[in-house]
Amino acid sequence: MRHRFHALCPYFAMFPEAFAERWIGELTKPGDLVLDPFCGRGTMPFQALLMGRRAVGSDINPVAYCITRAKTNAPTVASLRSRITRLEGEYSPRSHEAKTDTLPDFYHHAYDPGTLGQVLYLRSRLRWAESDVDCMLAALMLGALHGESARSPSYLSNQMPRTISTKPDYSVRYWKKRRLLPPRRDAFTLLRDRASYRYASDRPDLRASVACADVRDLPREGAVAAGSVKAAITSPPYLDVTNFEEDQWLRLWFLGGPPHPTRGRISTDDRHYSLDGYWGLIADTWRTLGQLLAPSGHVLMRLGFKRLAPERIVEGVLGSGALAKRQIRLIGYEVSDIRRRQTGSFRPGSRGCLREVDVHLKVA
Repeated sequence: MRHRFHALCPYFAMFPEAFAERWIGELTKPGDLVLDPFCGRGTMPFQALLMGRRAVGSDINPVAYCITRAKTNAPTVASLRSRITRLEGEYSPRSHEAKTDTLPDFYHHAYDPGTLGQVLYLRSRLRWAESDVDCMLAALMLGALHGESARSPSYLSNQMPRTISTKPDYSVRYWKKRRLLPPRRDAFTLLRDRASYRYASDRPDLRASVACADVRDLPREGAVAAGSVKAAITSPPYLDVTNFEEDQWLRLWFLGGPPHPTRGRISTDDRHYSLDGYWGLIADTWRTLGQLLAPSGHVLMRLGFKRLAPERIVEGVLGSGALAKRQIRLIGYEVSDIRRRQTGSFRPGSRGCLREVDVHLKVA
């Protein structure tokens, strides 16, 4: 049975666990250290734990960090239930519903007034960056914050995609035109239900080290010893495809960010439009990997593209690898079409990422 932590929070531009399972199995053995410096929702480090490997994940996106840390450092379900009961007992509906008046108009169309008061309360009370219990509760909330509520009781919002947060003005126009109202949902009940559902799968015995860090800063974070990584299996941001600050703006707000979409506040590398800038990011990634990879270590990069030929992608990965200051050998690459693009569900007719290339390399 698929481990239920894998789908803890729907996430745009994620790779499937079968991809992680395949490459972890081919490139490492139990006890080896696996690194994903662009870990997204944590599929790679979590799958590594399930397969008896040690794991390190990092991502500059706080949403990615929260989800990955929750999966790979999961508390007991009993501790979650105890914390939910305590939070619910301390909640004062009248005082927190009054605080919703300070929010932009979007929030009043997105959530029922009672639900919005609970969301605001949990946003203010969960110490997700400090507590494993609160981190898991925050991750469960991120997964429930928005989605197809007309089809599932697992979402708190008015009708929205579950993978990204649509822009405020667009969302309000969409709801008004279709006369859609937000559902009445109780966040505490939903948290209990989601915890019970996810914990039907046992927690891994191992725990991962997770950092909220830029790939360039990872060696200074102390989470990874130099020369200790057997395999780096990762998928850097795709060229000119998505921007997490815009697409995940509502989840970023729940974690303490501003109540509107931003660009460049957290990272300027999230969406590169020029090849020079993009290969600069990949080169900086190689500089980090050159310090952390063990002798005969492996690198597997999955990159997505719209117009570049696969051979150009491979050439770019190899050329930027000069900054690793290690001898790099191309083992091979595979190209695949993206048959079920997530952009099609909320941006009909869009030209998103059409193909992916998996580049396998080995360092001396």
